[in-house]
Amino acid sequence: MPSTFYCVGINYRDHIIQAAKRRGVEPQFPQRPDIGYRANNALCAHGDPIVKPKDSGEVFQYEGELVAVIGKQGRKIPQDKALDYVFGWTIGNDVSERTWQRNDRTMWRAKNADSFKPMGPWIVTDLDYRKMTTTIRLNGQEVDRFATANMIHDVETYIAEVSRYCTLYPGDVMWMDTDGSPRNMKVGDVCEVEITGIGTLRNKVVEGD
Repeated sequence: MPSTFYCVGINYRDHIIQAAKRRGVEPQFPQRPDIGYRANNALCAHGDPIVKPKDSGEVFQYEGELVAVIGKQGRKIPQDKALDYVFGWTIGNDVSERTWQRNDRTMWRAKNADSFKPMGPWIVTDLDYRKMTTTIRLNGQEVDRFATANMIHDVETYIAEVSRYCTLYPGDVMWMDTDGSPRNMKVGDVCEVEITGIGTLRNKVVEGD
């Protein structure tokens, strides 16, 4: 289990534009890295069900993300040395209930309900994330595809920025956000997130209580 679960936000330009369009507002792009936290209780594995609570709304969405797994302790890590602290890479699905996300003061249930953070299927070392492509499929149909490295602030920038204030420890994870315009998931749907060189994270949505 990660000692600290970092989650990058608003880090892909197209995702920001599409989200702003849905809300009828002008897109706002981050001037500096923006980081949040997620709860370990939300983690589940490849093949585990994503549990959609009965009182959750229709706008229940996937977010396919690259995950950096920290391999050694570090603080005030130079940006040009940042990837030396990455043990390997895996995949995350940042499941989000958007009505809760808009209405709650924090995202405690919209992002952190049990099973809302599938991660896996394994950790792969010695990959170059700049050469990866993220592909998302819903019930076997491709719904999103983007260059994994097409970030506003790259992995190295985030590791350097976070470690200025927070010591990173082996096993910490840093989810790097998503691009595109996620679609809604419903009970019975199967969501797959594939990233070049890592594999495919697959989970089915089931009804909760």
